[in-house]
This record gives sequence, C-alpha cells and structure tokens, in this order.
Amino acid sequence: MFYYYLNGYNPYQGYPPGYYLAPQYQNTVLSPYRQQTVRGRATWTDGGGTTKCGIPWSDNQYMTVAVGENAPYQCGQSLKIRNLANGREIIATVVDTVRGFPQNNVNLHRRAFQALGANLDQGIISVDIIPSPELEEEKWGKYLLELVQTAYPGVEITDYSSVGKTEMSPTRVRETYDFILNTQQEQIRVRGNVIYNPESDRVISFDLAEM
Repeated sequence: MFYYYLNGYNPYQGYPPGYYLAPQYQNTVLSPYRQQTVRGRATWTDGGGTTKCGIPWSDNQYMTVAVGENAPYQCGQSLKIRNLANGREIIATVVDTVRGFPQNNVNLHRRAFQALGANLDQGIISVDIIPSPELEEEKWGKYLLELVQTAYPGVEITDYSSVGKTEMSPTRVRETYDFILNTQQEQIRVRGNVIYNPESDRVISFDLAEM
C-alpha cells in the first residue's frame, strides 16, 4: 500500500485505502475542456470494494480510473490515457471520483498503470487524457467495444477508430470500428460491424473479425 503526500495535502483522507497520491499539478487546468486533450499526471491504486459510480474496479478488464470530483468526466465514460514517456495508450472506464483531486490528474487501477508500460515504483507518470467522443457519442461503437471485451477476455484494448457508416437502406445502417488489442505476446487488430434499424434502434446483425 502506497501513499504520497505533499506539504500535508491529502485528498484521500477518509477515503478507502490503497491509493498512491499525486501532488497538485500547477497551472495546467483547462476549463472547460471536455472533448479536449488534457495534459496531466496519472497515479495508481489497487482499487477497493465500492466506488462512487457503482462500477467495480474490475470492469473493462481492470482498465479503470478514478477522476477528480470536479473533473468534466462522467461515471462510465471512456477515457484514452497516453503515457508521454513511451506513447502507449489504454482506454479506461471512469468508475470512481475523489473529493479534492486535481481536475487534470487521474488515478488508474494498478493493472491499467502497468498496461501503459509504467513501473509501479514510479508512482506518478505524465499523461495525456483524451475523452473518447467516438465511443461516447456513437453508441454503436461502445456496443462493439463491449462485444470485443467479451470475445477477448483478459486482453487489453488499447485503441480504436471509426472506419465508416453506411446507409444500406432506409431501415438498415452499418457502422464499422477497428480495435487494437494487446497481449504480452502479440498485437491483434479486430474489425467490428453492426447493422441496425435506425428507426427502432434494433440490432439486425453484428460480426467481429481479426484482420
């Protein structure tokens, strides 16, 4: 269990244990900055039994994150976190909030921190925090993301991109997304398609295929 305090600053006082705390990151808070890339710092935690979002730390294969209570991110939102030291990225789900935590700092689950190629002994790394408008605004992208997570348990999904949207007929629309998955041995690219009825929002068919 690790704790880091700066001049007595302890935003986790009274909060469940297991957090590694970052010092205040001065003069870089941008407001409003929803849908913008924000430069900040990431720390790590072992998580806990309960979260303020009601989403467990084990969600999304432990690619999860806590944000400041006043940060412009919502429970369940997807954030892309990029390690500035090596360029590695993960897609993390917001599962918790912390009172008094800086808006441009995030607290990653230990596994997510390690997935960024960071050593736990570092404690703090510089990151870019990138909201994921493609997945948040295009619900079918998030639908496919959840299917990929189910189809590839234990594999880290580190990136995604929208390939296209095609109106096949007035009652059939196809959306296509690519996902990048990483294991210790390999990188996998998966393409997902979903065909749905835009009038009823019902899924007609979907498929996943490795490329």
